[in-house]
Amino acid sequence: MTHSFNRMTTIAALDIGSSKVCCVIAKISRDKRINVVGYGYNASKGIKNGIVTDINQATLAVCNAVEAAEQMANERIDRVIVNVSGDKIKSAIKDSTISLNKNKPVGESDLTKVVEKGIHKINVEGCELIHCLPTNYRLDEGEEVKDPRNIFGETLSVNIMLGLVPDIQYRNIATVIENAHLEIAGKAFSSYASGLSCLVDDERELGATVIDMGGGTTSIASFYHGFPIYFGALPVGGNNVTNDIAYGLTTSFAHAERLKTLHGCAFLTMQDKEETINVYPVGEEDDSCIKQIPRAELISIITPRIEETFEMVGRKLEEVGLGDVTSHRVVLTGGASQLPGVREIASMVLDKQVRVGRPKNILNLPDNLYNPSFSTCIGLLLFALNYTEKKPSKIVNKPSHGGDSGLGKIFGWLRQNF
Repeated sequence: MTHSFNRMTTIAALDIGSSKVCCVIAKISRDKRINVVGYGYNASKGIKNGIVTDINQATLAVCNAVEAAEQMANERIDRVIVNVSGDKIKSAIKDSTISLNKNKPVGESDLTKVVEKGIHKINVEGCELIHCLPTNYRLDEGEEVKDPRNIFGETLSVNIMLGLVPDIQYRNIATVIENAHLEIAGKAFSSYASGLSCLVDDERELGATVIDMGGGTTSIASFYHGFPIYFGALPVGGNNVTNDIAYGLTTSFAHAERLKTLHGCAFLTMQDKEETINVYPVGEEDDSCIKQIPRAELISIITPRIEETFEMVGRKLEEVGLGDVTSHRVVLTGGASQLPGVREIASMVLDKQVRVGRPKNILNLPDNLYNPSFSTCIGLLLFALNYTEKKPSKIVNKPSHGGDSGLGKIFGWLRQNF
């Protein structure tokens, strides 16, 4: 069953992250244009690495962000499209094939039939089904066909991309939303939403991976031929860099965050060896206790963590056959992607073309939201507006036996297409 988000006049997106919670309210015109009328955000509490750790604190953070957005928009909301993140998200591919009438070309009913057959009975293995996306069609087991309608053939096949997250993790998010007196109107992976807001059409078509670098998690979504082909995540983010600075320089977490923001860089230059910065030792508030260190020392703490993060991303991409695809470019987004030098480190470690992505697929976006930190929230609006997913008529929640694993199917499909 598809949702009718595009018939709503008002939609609201809620991005619950490890470092911030953001709510954006928008009006939808008859020609499907999005006009942001209100937004609010504040520091996240009760969330770590994309996982709810304190229901009450997380609920309060959500309520504060929503209330700020409502006041700016001068409108109350009761339904939201919410992001799903965390390092336990995963993707799988389910295939489906039907026989065709050789005397008739493929029609709309055939597309519906092959998709419905594929999603009729899905084994989620203790997970919540977040995405169910038809990704590519084939006629007679041949080459991929973008749009098979009006073409003759004997069989029609489709691959359906499934996005899954542990049921317990999703239930905690749902509880937070419910406690904030809101209803979940839709849900999407953070990296998928970021891809919708940051990627241009050519990138989605030719092949690109979005790396959404948040505070507690780094989420991954790879696209090809216009569709997502892989979802993944890592339990590392900008907060790990801050922790490294705090421990390495024996300073408070708050001061470490400030040092990272004001003086942080992932790439060392000769000038950094000469420049000095002030560090407050943890527990000391007297200015006489300030110690001065070379900026290079700060950078020497940051660089290994950033390199390690992209090495982990690289291994994820290698697992699904995307590591050696030189034409497959990378787009960085999320708050942690704004650290100077991150783009250069990513390009060096991943050996790919890299750019930093900002939300760009909504006209007249407020300047405050034209920032990588808000890519997910803006992408959730686009996800809601263009929602076309169909959910299965029956879900089986038990372990599967035999057959290819979801990762194995993804790897096989990518190896065949690249």
